[in-house]
Amino acid sequence: MKSLRVFLTTVLIGIAAISSAQTFTNPVLGGDYPDPSVMRDGEDYYLTHSSFDYNPGLIVFHSRDLVNWEPISYALQTYLGPVWAPDISKVDGKYCIYFTVSGRGNYLVQADSPYGPWTDPVLVFRTGIDPCIAVAEDGTKWLFVSGGGRVQLSPDGRSSIERTYSHVYDGWQYPREWVTEGFCLEGPKLKKVGEYWYYLAAEGGTAGPPTSHMVTVARSKSLDGPWENSPYNPLIHTYNNTDRWWSRGHGSLIDTPDGRWYCIYHAYENGFTGLGRQTLLEPVEFTPDGWIKSTCEDIAQPIALPLPEVKTDRKARLGEFRIGLDWKYYKDFDPARATVKDGVLTLKAQGDSPANSAPIMFVAGVHSYEFEVEIQRDPEAVAGLVLYYDNQFYAGTGVNNRGTMRYRKDRGSQRSRVENATHIWLRVRNDCQVITAAYSLDGKNWIQEEWGHEISGYNHNTCYYFQSSLPGLMAAGKGEVKFSNFKYREF
Repeated sequence: MKSLRVFLTTVLIGIAAISSAQTFTNPVLGGDYPDPSVMRDGEDYYLTHSSFDYNPGLIVFHSRDLVNWEPISYALQTYLGPVWAPDISKVDGKYCIYFTVSGRGNYLVQADSPYGPWTDPVLVFRTGIDPCIAVAEDGTKWLFVSGGGRVQLSPDGRSSIERTYSHVYDGWQYPREWVTEGFCLEGPKLKKVGEYWYYLAAEGGTAGPPTSHMVTVARSKSLDGPWENSPYNPLIHTYNNTDRWWSRGHGSLIDTPDGRWYCIYHAYENGFTGLGRQTLLEPVEFTPDGWIKSTCEDIAQPIALPLPEVKTDRKARLGEFRIGLDWKYYKDFDPARATVKDGVLTLKAQGDSPANSAPIMFVAGVHSYEFEVEIQRDPEAVAGLVLYYDNQFYAGTGVNNRGTMRYRKDRGSQRSRVENATHIWLRVRNDCQVITAAYSLDGKNWIQEEWGHEISGYNHNTCYYFQSSLPGLMAAGKGEVKFSNFKYREF
């Protein structure tokens, strides 16, 4: 009997392992990866997303299975302003990313390879936001923007022929009793499938109430319209504030080489909006009458893998300090400020607090984790570890000549009297949005700080600007700080 139980247990474990290996659980990009845009080139997929105030911007990811993504390049090195809603595509043999810079217009960067190098950005069209390129059957190029507008582009796609856009689509009117931020016809994504052009739009506002956002579908046999709204609208939507995923919207349509279809989009996580808008993947199908419907009953449950899994572990490389791939700054990106050699990041000090130090950050994208680092600082430099939303809202720990410090939306207050500690280890722990810190003088024996912070309020609905609470490192004051032996652990 015992041997039978052992056998059955082994079989069940094996079945569970096989089942797990054949499914994935959303998100496919955990953390702050909003407004995803995706394209397929043969068996390879490339994705980018909004950068907002983080630099380097427009990180390009590669995948072979639509689930596991690896950063391979970044297309924007200069801070132009908040970067919104990019569109990645391949046009005339070149990889193109059209994107909006808030208050300035719609820009383009191009490359011969998604691995770069990418060209300097050029201004294409000043009006509208959320650009998407579509190439008609006669070869003419059109840039669609939010509000249902479009403008014809020059043959090379680098400028507009017209000064103003034409209005071609009114959107889908959802029921008036639905609770949303507002109508907000945004995020056009156009794709030709068979005889129809399909127009995916984001409606309802991108944040606010959990039931705001959605993906709607219209179709036409011509880019000139008229556009017919789907009888199955919306394609993607959050209907209840008890759901795990809130404000689901801003979708792109993508297929597999064998003809299956998916919608990739973003959403906030219920209770963890401070993580930002995360990237989700949902299977869809074409109906016999040529419309698109979701085939997913519960987006919070495991879903069958689209393709054979190709696993990656980006966070295992955080200690390499790959700036632009894993690490990024808040607004102020100065390549000369940082050097990396043999796993040591040397960062020139800037400003006098986390607010103006332009910390260097990464996306954790999980509920609970801790990170630590060994620090060697110049005597007049201040070093720290932060959870950083923006230059007004942040929390963390630091060290100066008088000892360790606590940061909480201020320049910092002294905590532990560890005087003149130019060589020290710091650690920050984020346990479901409760922040604590510790320090060590030898990297082995840790002393817990006598404070903690709860930061769930650090999110767009309260702080605005579409940011998220990112873990990072800071160097303020004068001189330099060396960061080494970086460690990251999830729990």
